[in-house]
Amino acid sequence: MTSKKNIRKSPVYRHRWFERLIAILAVINLCLVFFDLTYIHWRDFYLQVLPNVTQIYDPIKGIEPHPETQNYLNKVTQLEEQVLQTGLQSPQSKSLLDQLQLLSNQIIQDNPFDVANKSGTLAKIKNEIRLRTNQQSARDAFNVFWSQTYLSEMGWQSEINFFNSQVKPLINSNYYRDINKFGNFINRFWLIDLPFVIIFALEFLARTFYISRRNPSLNWLEAMLRRWYDLLLLLPQFRWLRIIPVTIRLYQTNLLNLEPLRSQLNHDFAVSFAEEITEMVGIQMIDQMQDAIRQGDLARWLFHPETRKPYVQVNQINEVKAIVTRLADVSIYDVLPQIQPDIEALMHHGIVKTLNESPIYQQIQNIPGLKQLPNQLAENLARDLSHSACNNLIKSISDPVAAKLSSNIITSFRDVLEIELQKRHNIEEFQSLLIDMLEEIKINYVKGINYSGVGKTLEEAKQIRQIIAVD
Repeated sequence: MTSKKNIRKSPVYRHRWFERLIAILAVINLCLVFFDLTYIHWRDFYLQVLPNVTQIYDPIKGIEPHPETQNYLNKVTQLEEQVLQTGLQSPQSKSLLDQLQLLSNQIIQDNPFDVANKSGTLAKIKNEIRLRTNQQSARDAFNVFWSQTYLSEMGWQSEINFFNSQVKPLINSNYYRDINKFGNFINRFWLIDLPFVIIFALEFLARTFYISRRNPSLNWLEAMLRRWYDLLLLLPQFRWLRIIPVTIRLYQTNLLNLEPLRSQLNHDFAVSFAEEITEMVGIQMIDQMQDAIRQGDLARWLFHPETRKPYVQVNQINEVKAIVTRLADVSIYDVLPQIQPDIEALMHHGIVKTLNESPIYQQIQNIPGLKQLPNQLAENLARDLSHSACNNLIKSISDPVAAKLSSNIITSFRDVLEIELQKRHNIEEFQSLLIDMLEEIKINYVKGINYSGVGKTLEEAKQIRQIIAVD
């Protein structure tokens, strides 16, 4: 048994820590990729819960505060400061309220939220203001909300608190995203991704070169093709496909146990594949048999095996003749001796029935003392005939002359049967019956596979492999 110390010194163990390190880096890179792909969709959440994240990552996505909506929020801030200094009824506050009314109408008209695909946010803002002021029109609602009369009646502090808690976050979620010279949104994620790609590329080149050196039959390109999935780590587009090499690396370094999933996938694939292959093979075999019957090839192959030129033969034996000969041997040497009592009983019944119909037999039964004689004669005669018939059959098989005569009988039988089978009405009838029978077999064969499946067979194969592994 290899000691623990030897295992630690093995090349596999020495390289395992490096492989795990690369796998962990690949996981980190994949997390960053999915964060980048989902950032726009989840930006509102980050803005409310983790605002520092948006401050750091917005420049990566080319996101800037939208000038129009940012100017609007700045005016609100100025109004708050002005109210604290001079009060709500001052001319300065009145001027700022008038400006907010104009800016509100301009936002409704221009819809600056459309650039960020956030028109739904503007609709929600307008709905909040309409409900707050009980107005039907969004323009009227903003004009009422940013008026001295309304803010005085409803209370400045409560209304500005409502705006800051319900409306300001929605307006603040709007942004402007810059566009590059190709007409696409700016995305500087490649700056974050580039160090990972360089590491993965160097590791890929070193690994494939090492594989090609260890396997002289592989050149460097073939070694690269063997690790094709690692190339997905280097693609600047479709970065989400990196989940494939990352999963494989985690599995190879034992950081992720995918064995149950792999076993189940293999089982499902094997079941599906085996069912389809079994159906295809069975159907194709039966279809070929049906075609052979329609073309008359089956009868020719059976009666004239020498004509099967394209047919691959395992030996030079006529299998049909050998099967018939073997069946005859088994029937005569093994079967007949065991059923001889039954044959004797049948012959005794036939002899007795024949004698009963004879007037001489009836007269003999009327003679005193000879009543049982005919019955005894019938038993002896039946026994002798059956015994002689069996012995003669056995001797005829052993006798060369009898064997030749038997062969002639088989040949004559085959020739006569072939002639009779080649008659049109017989051919059509046999072909129709055989084709229908094969069609029934084909239908029930596929039905049986669909009903029972091959899962039981695969389970038996799995048990056999387990037994072999234990042995």
